[in-house]
Amino acid sequence: MTDWSRLTHAYGSAADVPDLLDGIVSDPSPERWNDLWATLCHQGTVYEASFAALPRLVDLAGADDRDQAVRALVLAGAIVAGADRPPGADGVHVEHAGAVASLLTLANERLRTAGDLQEYVHLLSSVLAFEGFAGWGEDLAWGLIHEEYEVSCPACGVDLFVVIGDRGFFTTSEDYALSDEDVESVPLRPAAPGNLDGVGRRLHDLALADGRREVAHALAHVFGDATCPDCAADFLVAARIGAEGPPAAHCGTGG
Repeated sequence: MTDWSRLTHAYGSAADVPDLLDGIVSDPSPERWNDLWATLCHQGTVYEASFAALPRLVDLAGADDRDQAVRALVLAGAIVAGADRPPGADGVHVEHAGAVASLLTLANERLRTAGDLQEYVHLLSSVLAFEGFAGWGEDLAWGLIHEEYEVSCPACGVDLFVVIGDRGFFTTSEDYALSDEDVESVPLRPAAPGNLDGVGRRLHDLALADGRREVAHALAHVFGDATCPDCAADFLVAARIGAEGPPAAHCGTGG
């Protein structure tokens, strides 16, 4: 049995966590999920109680209610991937191996039958986290859903938009979304699928296997090359995304 009173979360003692989890079972409202997110994964920070809650999140992730199952998987993925964690909590994949393995199985099952793009990408990020690719899930999800990444040029330091989606595949330093005119931009150069390796190959293969060709196409650009329109320096898109991370406002949301 977990002695929750000896653990902490974002607001202090974790003695209230069982009640928060029980409340979601009886009334799985968005407000209750937001409260749980704020407690266990506050603006991307995770706590002792966050990891202790993983077995309960496994139970919620196995629920018949798809919406609640997906919410549980996304929160669990954010906890497992959380980089801002208490000292000594780096061995989550070993210490909580059983829970993480169960979460991975459930996430893969839901991934294959995901509905819209947002749900698919959030589940894809959770799969990454459960497989041990910490640090990529949240960074990846934000840009794929919003069709842009905000990075800086590694050479001149100018702020850039890397645009990936319906508006095209390019890099620009101008506020393209608010401009009525064409902005100065440079097309992205996607990676050839056969040249992908590591996390890029894993993600691309998953997207193709799930019939998500639009996601696979976007991922080829995420793991491809870009050129700064201001100084003409070339850089790897994925390297800059990993270096910059998502906007802070995205961290700790319930998706």
